[in-house]
Order: sequence, then C-alpha cells, then structure tokens
Amino acid sequence: MKTIHIIVGSQMGSAEYTADQIHQELNAINIANELHEFPDPTMIPSENVIWLICTSTHGAGDLPDNLQEFAAYITEVNSLSEIEYGIIGLGDRSYDTFNLACKTIDDLLALKGAKRIGQRLEIDVLDEQLPEDSALAWLPTWLKQI
Repeated sequence: MKTIHIIVGSQMGSAEYTADQIHQELNAINIANELHEFPDPTMIPSENVIWLICTSTHGAGDLPDNLQEFAAYITEVNSLSEIEYGIIGLGDRSYDTFNLACKTIDDLLALKGAKRIGQRLEIDVLDEQLPEDSALAWLPTWLKQI
C-alpha cells in the first residue's frame, strides 16, 4: 500500500487532534503514514502516495492559516493527476459556510486532476459524537477503497 500523508489544516486544534488520532490508528494497523501538522508542499511527496487532508473551516469559510501555503501550491501546479486523496472536513453546520475549506481544497485537487478516494467526510463539530470518533468510524470504509 502507498504511504498515506495526512495533511492538517487547523486553526483551533480540533482538526489537528482528529488527524493525530487517524495517524495513531494507521500506525496501530501497520499502515505507513506521515503526519504534516504544518504542511510544507515542498516536503510532501506527490508521487506514489495518498494524501488525506483533514481540515477545519475558519472565519467566513476560510482555510486555516497553516493550510494557506499548501492551497497556494495546489493552485499553482499544472497537474496533480498522480495524486489520490481523501478529505475530512470539520465545521459547524449552523454557518452557511459549513465545511467550505474542505470543499475548496477538494475542488482545487479535482481541478488539477487528482482522484478522490471515496466520499468526503464532513463532520459537524456540534454533533454529539466527537470529531475524532466520527473520523475513526469512517476510516475503515475509506481504507477498503484504496
């Protein structure tokens, strides 16, 4: 299996914690992965890997600060057709910009030819279940699609 690179976009820490739980679970089941809490696009391989983006939405639908450079990189490259990816978004459904950051990244990746694996997971942080529990419940189904 290809190495999974978990790319975090987090402003207040919820997406970071959720990504860390996924990282720990992948380690526990012996799936090679790397966690990028401050994603530097020059340090994240784009060949023979799978990206798993875990991001919150900040402000009025904005990308978290630590994901800005990564998004700019995606915008500037000609093609990411060699990339397969999954995406997890954390947001608050009471806002009309619910999970807009993950939708923005998803749209950018698709525009550049990347291929999404499975359905995008959109978590409402106000649900009773903790975001990391929702993500861990989603993970096995996503892994089967790889």
